[in-house]
Amino acid sequence: MKTLLSFSAALVLLGSPLAPQAHAAPPSLAIAAESHEMIWNGVAVDDQGRVLVSGPRWTGSQGPSVAEIDAKGKPVPFPDEAWNDWQPGKDPSKGFINVNAIHRDQNNGLWVIDTGASGFGGTVIPGGAKLVRIDLKTRKVARVYVLGSEVATENSYVDDIRFNGQQAYLTDAGRPGLIVLNVETGAARRVLDNSPFTSAPGNRPITVGGKTVLAPDGQPLKVNADPLELSPDGRWFYFAPLEGPLYRIETRWLDDASLDAATLASKVEKWFDLPPVGGTAMDAQGNLYFTELATHSLRKLTPDRRVETVLTDPRLHWTDAPYLDRKGTIWLPVPQMDRVGLFNNKESKIEWPIRLYRLDLPKP
Repeated sequence: MKTLLSFSAALVLLGSPLAPQAHAAPPSLAIAAESHEMIWNGVAVDDQGRVLVSGPRWTGSQGPSVAEIDAKGKPVPFPDEAWNDWQPGKDPSKGFINVNAIHRDQNNGLWVIDTGASGFGGTVIPGGAKLVRIDLKTRKVARVYVLGSEVATENSYVDDIRFNGQQAYLTDAGRPGLIVLNVETGAARRVLDNSPFTSAPGNRPITVGGKTVLAPDGQPLKVNADPLELSPDGRWFYFAPLEGPLYRIETRWLDDASLDAATLASKVEKWFDLPPVGGTAMDAQGNLYFTELATHSLRKLTPDRRVETVLTDPRLHWTDAPYLDRKGTIWLPVPQMDRVGLFNNKESKIEWPIRLYRLDLPKP
């Protein structure tokens, strides 16, 4: 496997990259890892600096679905080979089928979001849509949350997760909606199901490098509820279709199971005209970082809704879900999603290697 890891590459930060001035140089990207086989769209980093990546099989990714990048740059199956060796016919609750995201919680746990779908836009395999929590200290699976068919429908594509105490919120990019999960009891329910707020709009095409991304049927690709974030104080939950715009709702309303659909929808407010993005991350000050697909840019939305450009670089071609570690470094996986065979008449246009970049952000 031809992979390379370069953690020693220096980052150059001159002046403020968020408000460039005539004398200030833009920040530079450092290559953290690269691969000629694995196509990763998710990343997480633990407190010891261990780097974990993930990617769905439908992209044509080879190797593990979830991996730890070792000191030699090799992706090693995480938590073990068995979880990464699922094949049709095996127990779908004990193996990764199509992993769309990984996310760290505040208790040293890594959550793996397995769509359980046979492919992008495919049918969910019964018992396959699940959340797998792995203890990062022991490398052992601590708990598996299988999402029943009333929560992850056959047309669902469970996308990503954020936490607010014992509550977890997930987006569904397949069947439009959000999922609210109690991580203690395992009880889950759908909200804003088939709502305009969670559905991809028809007038906001996804463009990358000047080209509209087309679905396998030749029509402009539409992706329902996808990016999501939680405000640092836990009060607000932000969400959007991949194409935007960005909405928000107070978590107290999401947590209230007694509200009917119409009442809950009335609590949603449009927050920002977010463009099509690969993903988002929010820092402790409430700044929302987003990867703008059309311009290969990393941008920052401040709490008072000012937009600042952190970096524009052609290497950030469909940067997916960024990850902010606790040291102020942002990690940027670049899976080049628009170039995978699914969106190009089954012919991959991937420009190898697939890379993971890192960038040190200025101190607040």
